[in-house]
Amino acid sequence: MQVDIAIVGAGLAGASLACALRGSRYKVALLERTPPVTAAGWDARVYAIAPANVDFLRRCGVWDLLDTTRLQAIERMDVHGDAGGRIDFSAYDCGMDALAWMAESSRLASELWETARRQPNISVLCPTQLQSLSQDADAVRLQLADGREIAARLLIGADGANSWVRAQAGIAAETRPYAQHGVVANFETTKPHFGTAWQWFRRDGVLAWLPLPGNRISIVWSTPEQHAQQLLAMSADELCAAVAAAGQGTLGQLSLLTPAAAFPLRWMRVKEPVAPRLALIGDAAHAIHPLSGHGINLGFQDARMLADELLALPAIRDVGDVAVLRRYVRKRAEEVMLVQTVTDGLQKLFEPDSGPLGALRNLGMSVAGRLPVLRAAMVRYAAGLM
Repeated sequence: MQVDIAIVGAGLAGASLACALRGSRYKVALLERTPPVTAAGWDARVYAIAPANVDFLRRCGVWDLLDTTRLQAIERMDVHGDAGGRIDFSAYDCGMDALAWMAESSRLASELWETARRQPNISVLCPTQLQSLSQDADAVRLQLADGREIAARLLIGADGANSWVRAQAGIAAETRPYAQHGVVANFETTKPHFGTAWQWFRRDGVLAWLPLPGNRISIVWSTPEQHAQQLLAMSADELCAAVAAAGQGTLGQLSLLTPAAAFPLRWMRVKEPVAPRLALIGDAAHAIHPLSGHGINLGFQDARMLADELLALPAIRDVGDVAVLRRYVRKRAEEVMLVQTVTDGLQKLFEPDSGPLGALRNLGMSVAGRLPVLRAAMVRYAAGLM
């Protein structure tokens, strides 16, 4: 099978890139091992989608197809340090309708998947098991376990932090585990959240409460591995009590909607995410701590900017030209570096064993919240407008 662009990985970043290329002159193959499955009830994996990426998903033909009763605007953030520091700000502070929109991962993935399948220039190949990757001057060739071969002028690796494409291409990744897990779960609350997201920088990690439609929240508790295992071992009532107490009873009593799950956290950077006829996007190219909620937003912006480069390319140019791909990397480098650096710095500053920095960091948080310039910068950071 001959295509212009093969995208390995039909997760949010890969599928959004395919959808951004719909209706173009490019013949696209989107390869995935298994199709997405919409979670029963509320999905425990949710994302805060920045306004710029809402616009991108709308351009992809996806956002306006989502069930609006499953989306929730974040209108305000209330951030607490572990020793009295506090910052709070709202979308109103910078003339925005919302700082972000909460959306369930599986529903967004399913809508992207179905949108891609409807496009005449996109072939969705699933299930596929990749066996080998080879390259010559004209194409990258993917050998599938069923004997098929895909020859593409450009290969996109969008297959996550443990990217098969990255490994096969011999592209090095610098990684550093945080020795933490992100514990996620959804709860019903007895008090309304009014579109507010809360975040507590605690001695046992960072706890975020993210609003969902109705009196519901989703949490991400980024915490040392031992504490994460303790949370997972709790009964539903014990977990509700622990999360409510950690959040200072802000929303009253909690009832568990989805069982808790956990995933390991790590920092990862790829120094050179492109090579001749190959580019990495999303988690295949970078991974960050979830405390800022920017991970998937970086992936969407990778997809948007790479799509822009490819769509603007004259028909006579080779879509796999490394000079084109490096132009995309230069445009993405500043935001990726800035978000990784700021997020990693915040994690180090508030990690449980940061000792004497406690008083200083909380004082800095409170002072920063009172300075208009810094406050505006933090609003833009929270909204993904850096």
